[in-house]
Amino acid sequence: MLLRVGRAVDPSSALDRVADIRIHEGVIAAVGSLVPEAGERVVDVTGLVVAPGLIDVHVHLREPGQEWKETIGSGTAAAAAGGFTTVFCMPNTVPALDSVVALEELRRRTERDAMVRVRPIAAISEERRGRGPVDFDGLAAAGAVGFSDDGETTRHSGIMRVALEASCALNLPVMVHCEDPSLTGGAMHEGVTARRLGVRAIPAAAEEIVIARDLALAAITEGWLHICHVSTGIGADLIAAAKRHGVRVTAEVMPHHLLMTDDWVAGCRRLANVNEPAGRSDAVADPDTKVNPPLRTPGDSRRLLKGLKQGTIDILATDHAPHGRPEKQGHTFSTAAFGLIGSELALPLMLTLVRAGELTLSDVINYLSVVPAQLWRLGTGTLKPGAAADIVVFDPDETWHVKPELLASRAANTPLMEMELRGRAKMTFVGGDERYRAW
Repeated sequence: MLLRVGRAVDPSSALDRVADIRIHEGVIAAVGSLVPEAGERVVDVTGLVVAPGLIDVHVHLREPGQEWKETIGSGTAAAAAGGFTTVFCMPNTVPALDSVVALEELRRRTERDAMVRVRPIAAISEERRGRGPVDFDGLAAAGAVGFSDDGETTRHSGIMRVALEASCALNLPVMVHCEDPSLTGGAMHEGVTARRLGVRAIPAAAEEIVIARDLALAAITEGWLHICHVSTGIGADLIAAAKRHGVRVTAEVMPHHLLMTDDWVAGCRRLANVNEPAGRSDAVADPDTKVNPPLRTPGDSRRLLKGLKQGTIDILATDHAPHGRPEKQGHTFSTAAFGLIGSELALPLMLTLVRAGELTLSDVINYLSVVPAQLWRLGTGTLKPGAAADIVVFDPDETWHVKPELLASRAANTPLMEMELRGRAKMTFVGGDERYRAW
């Protein structure tokens, strides 16, 4: 196949120019001004961006055990529709991904149903309950790309220390959900908006306290700590200080924490840090604005963006967390499930920051593809000849309205529903195979 005259953007090779890209036998064969060969399928991608396939290191596929929310098939179809070619799935399935047997069953299911590459994140503790550590060596040998009790903080500091010590030998990260459970029980960020709405809230300190603990443990073990979904400015400051002192820590931020604030719980539908038209005001305390960590303040979102631009935060991820409608809209705000979908919305959301001049297109591809590929040594995240042909083709200017029927995910739990977004994946290739096409 030959992708002709697209805007090729690849930060790994400082590439940003109009070029043709040849795909042959699952790999990128050539990039440049190319002449079509006999029998070659030619796809004209004029006016579109061609980039390394996106990589999401934080998704919830829900299978096994919660298939009414999402399946491997639907979750990876949503990933492909969002331009992602690799996803890391979190272990809070039923049963949890805490054993070699569980990883082998997941592998069988993904080989049968997945539309993109799926790499498993194993649990830190047995059943994710924090009572005893897993077999880190065995799980790594079975294909785990990291260890996390995501959705639960590993409360036992001794188990966290053991996990970080194991990470040194395995060169795999301990991917932590930082939340002091003794300070939780609320439904949104503790601040002015929560007080005005009368909603029981979660203080930012609940996240920051555990970030500080885990950074201290990473310092003494020299393990690889990866902090999931950083949502507070102070949390970013703690990470920056640890990096300056040589702690091996990486971190991720979600588009919704860069672009949405706790004002969204009060009905606002204006994206933060950009100059984009707001959606129409929505119901106060819409359960689809409930996420964990919660949407924070405008100040936090600005500090997170600064941390991303300065290198404190290394990558973007989505925390794609699908739920069935009854788990969201069938509840009050206080009792509804936490979580938003993100696979099909991350790229258009990040493109708002490009239009605002906060990031370049190369920056977005770097955070969503190049850096995660390099951190986890995936061999993708590049358009260099010889690399696997994991590629996304997207239109940065296409406008579309978010509607359930336009999404590949089984779930529709997002406050962006009915809003107009700009930018959308058009084709997604995994190993040269077309896994998604929207024309």
